[in-house]
This record gives sequence, structure tokens and C-alpha cells, in this order.
Amino acid sequence: MAETKREIERKYESDDSGLPDLTGVPGVAAVLDKGVAELDATYYDTADARLSAASLTLRRRTGGSDEGWHLKFPVAPGVRDEIRAPLSDTLPRALAGLIRSHVRDAEVAPVVRLRSARDVRDLVDAEGRLLAEVSVDAVRADRLTADGGSAQWTEIEVELADGGDPDFLDKVDKRLRKAGVRPSRSASKLARALAETEPKRKKKGRPKARQDGKPTAAASASATPVTAGDHVLAYLRAQRDAIVQLDPAVRRDLPDSVHRMRVATRRMRSALRSYAKVLDRAATDPIGEELKWLAGELGVDRDQEVLTDRLTAALDALPRPLVTGPVRNRLRTWARARSGGSRRRLIAVLDGKRYLALLDTLDRLVDEPPLLAAAAGTPEKVLAKAVRKDFGQVAALVEEALSQPPGADRDLALHDARKKAKRTRYSAETAAPALGGPAADLVRLMKSLQGLLGDHQDSVMTREALRDLAAQAHAAGESAFTYGVLYAREERRAELAEAALPEAWETIGAAMEV
Repeated sequence: MAETKREIERKYESDDSGLPDLTGVPGVAAVLDKGVAELDATYYDTADARLSAASLTLRRRTGGSDEGWHLKFPVAPGVRDEIRAPLSDTLPRALAGLIRSHVRDAEVAPVVRLRSARDVRDLVDAEGRLLAEVSVDAVRADRLTADGGSAQWTEIEVELADGGDPDFLDKVDKRLRKAGVRPSRSASKLARALAETEPKRKKKGRPKARQDGKPTAAASASATPVTAGDHVLAYLRAQRDAIVQLDPAVRRDLPDSVHRMRVATRRMRSALRSYAKVLDRAATDPIGEELKWLAGELGVDRDQEVLTDRLTAALDALPRPLVTGPVRNRLRTWARARSGGSRRRLIAVLDGKRYLALLDTLDRLVDEPPLLAAAAGTPEKVLAKAVRKDFGQVAALVEEALSQPPGADRDLALHDARKKAKRTRYSAETAAPALGGPAADLVRLMKSLQGLLGDHQDSVMTREALRDLAAQAHAAGESAFTYGVLYAREERRAELAEAALPEAWETIGAAMEV
């Protein structure tokens, strides 16, 4: 069973002079000697260092109070989430899943062995509460791959106690610097070990050009976007990276991770459609369908959760006399019955061959893109034309919706306009680095329009749910009064959204004419 620990720490370089006296640090009443622990850790990665490239650390460690398997995810500078699993001979399945989006089918093998003699001190306050753990680590690193070397160093590590105030580390830092201790130049022991045990090789030159004179994919990926194709690929690459990086967060069920991953798939699919003059749709349309499939799988429970939350909030806002019958129980039963997925189903999707094949396809898309002639054009011309086309389609749909009388046809037209507004927002996001203010303004305007139309669509879906709930309650001999009250309130919300649309659209139109 894996567990998660938030690790907040700072590392320092030591010249073997030992640990300075820390009793003068504000708040520290005593420094307790906890003895020396012998730690033996083997770090794992793929042959092409995919985990290291993603700033992930995977190790198997013996010795100390937390021996076992550890997988570390960066959160912020000096902050990492450490996922721990019990000691075993092979990589635990729970941790293997968390690195799958990065390693795919590649083998994970030992890369570096670190043996440390850890001299530990506890910093405690006047009541004996732990403030931080300070250790002096004498480290020996041995690279386990061919032609690897060895290295030795001593470092000081200060780790904040669970639930401690991060500002306390600033106080310790001030004392250590005053004593001449320097912050480490490496983010982690592994990073330093990899740097200092790297096999002796010739320095790498600039990326070679292809035989056709164009830069390689590796060179293009790091270059500043110049052409329209460069900007589109930069946007697509960012969405591909988001999907890969959010995969572990989705598996860990972190807040908003499913939604953010779903948005990344939609952004990517939208860009493929908006920039059909840049990328060959014969190659990208099948990718778009797979992205649509993934977004659907991610949304199996998401849409139902949003709808249930909206209904629950609306019910909570009702005065008690307007709530008649077992409405809350009915809502809970209805929500459970309509839940089409589960955590287990979603993890199975992420572990499945179809999803992993999609990730490989996305890699090929950004590394070997099916560029068309327009990709070489100037962003000001190619990207602007695509954005204008998308906006023109939004305008046509909004005007059509406004011409319809209230009812199902208008609801459908407004929903289509909302989807197109979202696509236009994403195409403007792609173009913003090249086009600057006008594109950024359009992103803001489309986000506002999307919010207004989204609230209207949410009302449409909520009213459908309320009709369903009322029918079930009536069939069970329960009062349907409360569902009617909620329906009327949702109807009013939709009316207000529709009433606000003409003025909002006039404002958007005026802004686009500037």
C-alpha cells in the first residue's frame, strides 16, 4: 500500500567541517542527536533517462526509518511529494503505474547507487515538538551503467517537520549561511550523482541539420518559434506535455487533475482542427478522434459530478419550507445510479494499450509533424487568418441563436456557439505569443462568452435532470414540489443568461472592430 508524504527541504554543501551550532536559531530550544543511519539506495531510470528528464526520482532504499520504494514528484522549488511503498525485490505495481506515461514500455533499470552515512539531529521547540530534521550526509555515488564513475561528497540536508511552518527553514538558512555553509548547486543527490559520475565523452555539438537542410526535431523543439508552424507545434507540444505530466496526478486522484487533463486533450484537438492549413488533416483527424475518445473517458464521471454539485448547491440555497419529501436521499440515489464510471475504470483506461499508443502518436506528431506549405508562412498572416475564421463562425452561430425564439432550437444554437467559442479561445491562445495583444484580448473575450453560454447550457442540463428526478419522485409517491421550485429557478437563470447575451455580444463585436 503506497502512502504520500509532502517533503519540504533544503540542501547545502559542506566542506566536512560538520554542522554549525543551531541552538541559536529562533524557536529552537534543543538540538537532539539521533545517531548515524547507514542508507543504501539504488536509483532507477530508463536507458534514455526519461524519469530524470521529467524531474522524477525513483529509488529503492534500505536502512533508516523509511526504507522501501520511493517515487518523488516535484511540486515547487525545495518541495516534493514522496510516494512510498513497502520494500520488495521488484518495483511495486502502484509506483509502476505512476511512471507509465513517462516510461511507456521502456524497461526501468538501476542507474546509480548511493550509500550514505547520515548523522541526524532533531531541532525541537521548548515543548519538545519537532521543528525540522537536520542531517549531515557523507555520500558515495557509483554509476551502475557501463563506463560509469564514482564520486564522494558531504552535504547538509534540512527537512521541515510534517505540518511545520516553511518560514522556519529561512531561519535555519540564515544561521547556516552565517556559518559559511553554501546552498547546494544540485537539486538532489541523484542530480549531483548523475553529473559527477557521467562517463567521459566528447562534448556535444550543435544539433545536426537534416540532409534537406531543415533543423532536426530536437533542434526545432528548443528553438524560438518563428514560423506559423513553429507556434502551432509549440502549443501542441505544451498540451502533449500536460497530458503526460497530469497522468500521475489523475492516478493519485489529486484535485482538478481529471478536469485539467481533459482540457489539455480538448485544446490539442481544437488546435488540430483550427490549424488545418498548417497540419495535414489526413494525418491529424485520426489523432483528433483518439483525443475525443480520451476526453470522453475522462469525462465519464466528471460531468455527472458537476451536475450533482450544482443540484446540491441549489438545494442547499432553498429555504427549508420549500424542501418537501426525501429530496436529498432521492438526489443521492439518482447520482449513484447515473455514475457511469469509477476510479478503477479510469485507471484501466490509463493502463490500456489504446491510451499508451495515443501517447506515442502524440510524440510522433510533435517530433515529425505532417506540415503543409502554410506552416512556413508568417504567423501574422497564417495564424491570424485561422483565428479570424474561427471567430467568424462564432459570430454566425451567436447571431443565429439570437434570431431564434426561446426554446429547444435556441438552446441547441447557444450550445453550438459555446463550443465554437471554446475552439476560438484555444486557437487564439495558440496565436497569442505571435500576435500579442489582439489575440490575448480575444482569449479573454471568448472566455467571457464561454462562461455566459456555459451557464446557460448548465441550466439546460440541470432542468433535464430535474424533470427526471421529479418523474422518479412522482412514481414513488413522493412530492415533486421541490423539483418544480428548482426547475423554475434554473429556468430563470437561463433567461438571465439569454437576456445578457445581446449586450455581451455587442461589446465583443465592438472590441473586435478596434
